[in-house]
Amino acid sequence: MAHESFEDEGTAEVLNRYFVPVKIDREERPDIDRIYMLFVQATTGSGGWPMSVWLTPELKPFFGGTYFPPDNRYGRPGFRDLLQHLARVWSDERSAIESSSTNVTEQLRTIADGKPSAGTLDKELFESAYWQFRRSFDNRWGGFGGAPKFPRPAALLYLLRYAYRERNDEALEMVTTTLRGMAAGGMHDHLGGGFHRYSVDERWFVPHFEKMLYDQAQLVLAYLEAFQITRDESFSRTAERTLRYVLRDLTDAEGGFYSGEDADSTDPENPKAHREGAFYVWRKREIEEVLDSDAELFARHYGVEANGNVENDPHAEFQGFNILFEEFRADSAEPSAGLTEDQLQVAREKLFARREGRPRPHLDNKVLTSWNALMISAFVKAGEILNKPDYTNAGRKALEFLLSKMLNPESTALLRRYCEGEAAISGFADDYAFLASALLDTFEASGEVRYLVLAFRLASEGLAHFEDVQLGGFFSTREGSQDVLLRMKDDYDGAEPSANSVAIDVLLRLAHWTGRNDMYERAQRALLYFGSKARSQPTVAPQLLSSLGRYLTPPEQIVIRCANGGSEAPVVQKAAQANRTEYRPYSAVLVITDSQSKSLADLAPALSSLDRKGAATLYRCRNLTCELPEQLG
Repeated sequence: MAHESFEDEGTAEVLNRYFVPVKIDREERPDIDRIYMLFVQATTGSGGWPMSVWLTPELKPFFGGTYFPPDNRYGRPGFRDLLQHLARVWSDERSAIESSSTNVTEQLRTIADGKPSAGTLDKELFESAYWQFRRSFDNRWGGFGGAPKFPRPAALLYLLRYAYRERNDEALEMVTTTLRGMAAGGMHDHLGGGFHRYSVDERWFVPHFEKMLYDQAQLVLAYLEAFQITRDESFSRTAERTLRYVLRDLTDAEGGFYSGEDADSTDPENPKAHREGAFYVWRKREIEEVLDSDAELFARHYGVEANGNVENDPHAEFQGFNILFEEFRADSAEPSAGLTEDQLQVAREKLFARREGRPRPHLDNKVLTSWNALMISAFVKAGEILNKPDYTNAGRKALEFLLSKMLNPESTALLRRYCEGEAAISGFADDYAFLASALLDTFEASGEVRYLVLAFRLASEGLAHFEDVQLGGFFSTREGSQDVLLRMKDDYDGAEPSANSVAIDVLLRLAHWTGRNDMYERAQRALLYFGSKARSQPTVAPQLLSSLGRYLTPPEQIVIRCANGGSEAPVVQKAAQANRTEYRPYSAVLVITDSQSKSLADLAPALSSLDRKGAATLYRCRNLTCELPEQLG
């Protein structure tokens, strides 16, 4: 639990006397986070952060709310007074509270179970989120709604698929405007690459300086896909800077990816103090010291002011400091009035070197399976789209790290967290779904059959522990987990995509490669279960709608069959790359050798049956029903 009023000694005394704080790691136990948020929403009509919930010793909730000030104000009870009141009620009416908490828990279970949809899976449902995103789109700065603004890549990826499927230029413009706005803003680390968590204002200027792995992974995909459609290299450059940041600062020596970096760090000017953004912000005089004659033009480009450029600073954290923000772009200025991109890069490198001497933010060195899987997919996709094998290799190294540390090869039991040599915590549905997706991405990039086999096992054996076989969809936790108050089906595509949205996509992809109708039916049942909520609240589940787009689109495969050792032949590489650079979100490009084809005979017989004619043969297929083959070379 965390609350600003805990700093008050009187409040801390009351808390310690009557209550036992329960510390929940939201990264390791997202199910608990969601359960108690559901409780607060159901009992108060709304929910948000900071959230406080009081529980019985059996962890059943009996009171909660969003933000209680230290003292009585804003028409809300002060935290200390509330603690004292709850302590008295618990002492005098404990049996009534316990009975009430049991009843509330049963009601929450009913809400969580939900009802299957009686609706249909159609184009209208797929399109539904577009119109709501269109209404909330910020035409000036990009993004949706007002401050604070979160990147929410799932929404951007959905809109790209909508633009592709419906040939809608306006949807594409919404995405590209947002991506350009974020890349120009202070939310983007212009010196070291990567993105901060969110912007506190509407123009992506002042960020919350925390950096999270899942943001980097999903934003890389959004920028890469925008590059595929537009061929605008500024998008691919932003993606690559983000990938380099992850490789440099968030990568374990064995290949896994760390969870992120904190927002605050030791103040370089006052080593006894910590301050948000201390590692990232600049005084103009320091920029002048580092850049000398180029400082003024650099300052113009990045909006640097002598007295600082942050006007809205309620906590006085940035007085006299500057957040780098591209107010003046080199490509839109007169040649004599600005620095070229090469000159800007040299200046950025000099300032980056200076910044590296500052105390760094705290590194969260946990390696989480689900977040690593997202990042693996980003690296593998980058390697394919940009034709840069080093990125593919980084993704495969991380994947092998997870397979060696987190997966039991016999039972396919998966663990969630690895830290400093210890792997622990049984995997959740998102761990299984995200890792299966990363395995499919790596299979399609490499042709290595064992990745397809493992993806199939994770889906068929692993996800079976979470599936609601009667109504459809997947619970976050396994049945029979001892420390779970109730089982939730996560359906919100927020900072991360939901396990259900990704699991549905995985099942459809597996059905397309293997021809297994049971995989298709499980995906269809899950889509039907969530269909009614998606229809009434479509912007809640953009990744689910992206998966629906796959369900509605005839699957396309481009398969290149080659001799053993022929996958690196120039003619094969050229044909594969020509197809991988195109934006076709529901298509797959696969290069397989003779031996790999033979290994696929049992799991994917239709794929294995594609013969090679000559040194290499290209097949264009819909649901593995192929046109006449094209001989390469």
